[in-house]
Amino acid sequence: MKTIALLFKLNIIFTTTISAKHTTTNWISMKRNRISIKDISKALGLSNTTISFILNGKAEEMRISAQVAARVLAYVKEVGYTPNYLARGLVTGKTNTIGFIVENIGNPFFSQIASLIEEQAYNNGYKIIYSSTNGEKAKALELIRMFRDRGVDGYILCPTEGLEEEITQLREENRPVVLFDRYLPAVDSHYIGISNEDAMYNACKHLADKGKKHIALITTDSQQTQMLSRLEGYRKLLKERNLTAYILSVPYEERRERLQLDLENFLENNGIIDGICFATNYLAVGGLEVLRRNQIKIPSHIAVVAFDDNEALRLFQPGITAVAQPLEDMAKLIIDRLLIDLKLGKVTDKTFHKELPARLIVRESTG
Repeated sequence: MKTIALLFKLNIIFTTTISAKHTTTNWISMKRNRISIKDISKALGLSNTTISFILNGKAEEMRISAQVAARVLAYVKEVGYTPNYLARGLVTGKTNTIGFIVENIGNPFFSQIASLIEEQAYNNGYKIIYSSTNGEKAKALELIRMFRDRGVDGYILCPTEGLEEEITQLREENRPVVLFDRYLPAVDSHYIGISNEDAMYNACKHLADKGKKHIALITTDSQQTQMLSRLEGYRKLLKERNLTAYILSVPYEERRERLQLDLENFLENNGIIDGICFATNYLAVGGLEVLRRNQIKIPSHIAVVAFDDNEALRLFQPGITAVAQPLEDMAKLIIDRLLIDLKLGKVTDKTFHKELPARLIVRESTG
């Protein structure tokens, strides 16, 4: 009985020790997660202000020695300190973040310009938070409201239809907003894009100059401004050259499901077509697959021009002639325009509307 009692006591001591160690470990872990600038300054014997300057990348500007900065950064890394941006935003009024909302970040056009915008923003002390709407108004509204709750300093938006009220409200709340790629006619907001009408006109003119008499436009039924402008560019060329219009308008909401079948039927019913302009890069990629599957040779049967150059169009055989948007210039203008309002701390009354020229890159697909 004594032996059993002794074993029972030893078990209690052992269990209690393990439990105490586990509790201590958890407490240390929790303490580390909750560490503040005040804790860091106390541990290193430095002021809160000095720590803040170093963590915000202003050590050199505030003439803090490299040795002190390195010591602080090493300690921060050791203890796993993570700044609370929301809390800091409540104090400073800034989180140094920008909400970036596009239709689909996986689209080559959006991913390329996103990378350039991120670099420009980072060089100016801001981080980008990305999101995609998939062209859905409800999702766009939800994302804008989420970014507002997170206290982002500014917004870069490729707007879906129906966001007029929400964007107007952002501006009324003094939240800087820049629209790009397309704009909303009813909203007075900064906008950076290209001259879509001229770009499509030049693309179709290139086909006409190559002797094509039956030029088709493959587009969507979207009422977005950039798509309507591209349609106007196509119509302008046809009117100028007295050519017949061949337009396939794929339902925007079902563009992936409908494109291949609709295009096959369209080409079968209009066998006279000798040139095609695709109004977007995703229509071009899907359309090229249809042409190849139906053994329609490019450019001997049909010459092809696509909107928005990307790697897929460059590597396709033959290479596809494409409209290239000035992405670097657009990215710089977007960030520069947003920074003006961010530095002023308010939305400027006079809005900035800029359309840049696009460039036609000629490859083998047009002969």
